[in-house]
Amino acid sequence: MAASGIKDPDDDPSRPADPLAEKFDDELLGLDPDDPEARAFAEHLQRQHRTHPGFTVEGYLSGMGDWAASANRLGGHRKLMASILVLLILLGVTIAVWDALVYAISVFAN
Repeated sequence: MAASGIKDPDDDPSRPADPLAEKFDDELLGLDPDDPEARAFAEHLQRQHRTHPGFTVEGYLSGMGDWAASANRLGGHRKLMASILVLLILLGVTIAVWDALVYAISVFAN
């Protein structure tokens, strides 16, 4: 609280903390935190610095979540290619499950 009795909005404890404020204080010094382009760049830096364990299921799933989010941010032919890739993966899984079921039924039917 200042000497003049005016409250600083940053001193309000009920105000939610900005997760990107640390980026602007550390790495993006001098950029306006309210600028949409600067915020987008800060979010990009946050995604780049995030690490996931690649040897766990959670790590693989979070990596796929990041990939899906980036594919949704893209537009045009890149989004179409991502959609085609997902459909091809699902087709491969469907064929593998069908073959496994046919094999299991043929083994147990004899």
